[in-house]
Order: sequence, then C-alpha cells, then structure tokens
Amino acid sequence: MRNSPSDQLSPTPAAPPASLPPTRTRYWVIVFAVTLAIIQYIDRVCISQAAPFISRDLHLDEAQMGWVFSAFTLAYALFEIPAGYLGDRIGPRKVLIRIVLWWSFFTAATGWMWSWASLAVTRFLFGAGEAGAFPNLTKAFHHWLPPGERTRAQGIMWTSARLGGAFTPLLVFGCLQLVTWRTAFQLFGLIGVVWAIVFFWWYRDNPRAHPQVNSAEAALLPAEADNAGNFRAPWKELFTSRTVWCLCGQYFACSYSFYFFITWFPTYLLKARGFDVKQSALLAGTPLFVGAFGSLLAGWVSPILSRRLASVAQVRRGLGAAGAVGGAAMLVLATWLTNPYLAVLAIALVAFCNDIQLPGAWTACMDVGGKSVATLSGTMNMMGNVGGFVSPIACGYLVKHTGNWHLAFYVTAAAYLLGALCWLLMDPVTPLELQTARQRRDT
Repeated sequence: MRNSPSDQLSPTPAAPPASLPPTRTRYWVIVFAVTLAIIQYIDRVCISQAAPFISRDLHLDEAQMGWVFSAFTLAYALFEIPAGYLGDRIGPRKVLIRIVLWWSFFTAATGWMWSWASLAVTRFLFGAGEAGAFPNLTKAFHHWLPPGERTRAQGIMWTSARLGGAFTPLLVFGCLQLVTWRTAFQLFGLIGVVWAIVFFWWYRDNPRAHPQVNSAEAALLPAEADNAGNFRAPWKELFTSRTVWCLCGQYFACSYSFYFFITWFPTYLLKARGFDVKQSALLAGTPLFVGAFGSLLAGWVSPILSRRLASVAQVRRGLGAAGAVGGAAMLVLATWLTNPYLAVLAIALVAFCNDIQLPGAWTACMDVGGKSVATLSGTMNMMGNVGGFVSPIACGYLVKHTGNWHLAFYVTAAAYLLGALCWLLMDPVTPLELQTARQRRDT
C-alpha cells in the first residue's frame, strides 16, 4: 500500500550543513493558523449564545433563527471553491488578508441589525468572508511545512479552532453581563483586524523569501512552488474523482452534525434538558472542548500508526470510519439517556468522534490535491458546509412541527454511517493526477 508523503516522520531533503542549525521560523505559520482558527470560531459561534437575546429583541421564532444560522453556512459553502481557487492562483497571503478584514466588518455589523431580513443578509455576507480561511491556511502549511509535520499541524489547528469555539459561550456570557449583544459583536469584530495587520507584516507566500528563514531551514522545506499566476485548476479531474466525492461526502456528514453544536445546542439545553441560561452557557462549549482532543489525538497518533502498520491509507481510512461510526453510536445513546448531564457527555463524545476525522481529511486534501490543494480543500469544505446549511434548518423545522429534538439526532446518525462508507471507499493518499491516470488505464 502506498504511503502518503504527508505522514512520513522524517523528510528526505539534502542535509543542511552541520555548522548551521536550522531556524524554526516555519512554526510561526502554525501560530498564525491557530490564532486565526480561534478568531474564526469566536466570530462564528458567538451568535448561538446570543440567539435568545437576538430572538427576543428582533421577535424571531425558531424557524426564522434557523434561517439566520443557515444564511451564514450557505454563503460559506458557496464561496469555498472561489476562495480556495484564488489561494492557489494568487497565494494565500492576499486572500487571507482580504477575507479576514471582510468577515470582521460583518461580525461588527451583526450588532447593527434591526430585522430578520437584515440579520440574515448580514450573516450571509459574514459567511462569504469566512469562506476560504481553512483552505488557504492548508495551502500555507503546504508551502511552509515539511511533509512529516503536516498532519500534526492540522491536528493542532483544529484543536485550537474547537477550543476557541468551546470557550466562546462563556466569553459571550461574560460580555453580555457587561454590554448588550450589539456591542459584543462590535468588540469581536476588532480582533480579526488586529490579526490581519500582523499577518500582513510577517507572512510571505514563499518561505525562502522570509528574512528569518536561514538556508538550513529552507533545505527542510518543500520544493519551491510554481508561479501561482500560472495555476490552472483540474476541474474535470476534481469533479469525476471517486476520492474527491468521498471526501466531500464524509465532510458533509461531519459538518451536518457539527453545526448543531454551534447553532441549536444552547437552545436544546434550555428547552429540551431544562438547564437555565447560566448552566447553558457553562455547558454549551462542552462538545467543542471534548472534540478538540479528538483532533489532537488523531493528529498525534496518525504518523505513529502509519509507521507501525506501514500504510498511511489504512490508518487514515480506519480512523475516519471509526470516528463516523462512533459519532452515530453516541448520538443514539444520547436519545436514550434521561439524566441531562449524561446526555451532554454523550453529545460531547459525538464531537470527539467527529473530530477524529478532521486531520486525516485535510491532510488527504494536501496529498491528493498537490498544486490544487486549496481548490480541493475548498471543494471538500464547500460540501461540508452544504451539510451545515441544511442542518440548522432541518432541526428548526423538525422541532417546530414535531416538538421532538431527538428525531434530529437519528437523522444525523444516519448521515454519519454514510460518511463512514465514504471513508472506506476513498484513496486518501494518491495524488489526483495519478488516480486519474490509473482510472484511464483501467478503462
């Protein structure tokens, strides 16, 4: 079985001179990715904790709030491929600066809204801004990190994203004790502006052009990329590849479940499990907090298991399918539990199983995508967010018309099982051009 270059523990470039130890400038790219992931999830998740106050002031029901949640996700899905393609074509630096400033403005603008329509439009534009962040961060990893460091970097980034989302309910709850929800959104919008200024000053698309990267560290890095302006996306190969469709399918299932945690979960705790507002704020971040350790675990053990089993593909498929099946099982268990705290624990374990899949999925995009890594990442994330778009609306209507929160859990469990099947059917390590050549030869 072919091993993926992204999970080899030791890169194999020419050894640098012994007298010149390599600098570690590349690790600052991980720091920028971690901080942006946290900021993105703070700006994304804060609306779920503020939702009861927004609904009260703007006179919105559950179905209307479901559309507000999904307006963000629809735009996030629609703009994933264009933002990823731009990252491949003009470089992640230009794209990331633009999209962070854009979404920071519309985070602040959320606090200025006066009606359901104005709120939905603003959240749509906010989602258009956030689209492309993770595909372009993945592109930056592709440029800046040796192959053996990529999976763990993805694990660290997604762990940080989840922890940011986990502590956001408490952060928002604390803010709302001091300011109105309108002011809170304006304060959150300022954070991204600061990040964009520092990133613009420090980051370079070509790590060898950075003054803090010495020749010894440069020797550890991937070969210099081709001129980004000459990039042409392999659209036909992307849309006819079984692996690409399977990556999209498993990520649809992941995001369908995940968006419940960042949209309806605080309301579920209040209305279905009987917690008060303070308890809901304390518990709302539990799934994201526990899920963070799923990403960290997968990012840490994947290279170790790949070395021991001599098959990156088997490890990646196995962890992905196990995470999906485990998430389905925990969802069903949550519907059977009458103790509300045990039910919260079961739902938190759903997030843990969900996030076991993430480092493998994003590193598969790096291995399979090659020069098209941001475009493929954007394609996968687009389909994931189609699931995220459907999820809040489906949940809102199911609760409104049946009063049964757990019916939504069974639907999500079925999606997870389909996601597990997608993992088992894909080739998560072979570059797309080689897969395409193999398919042509076989036919």
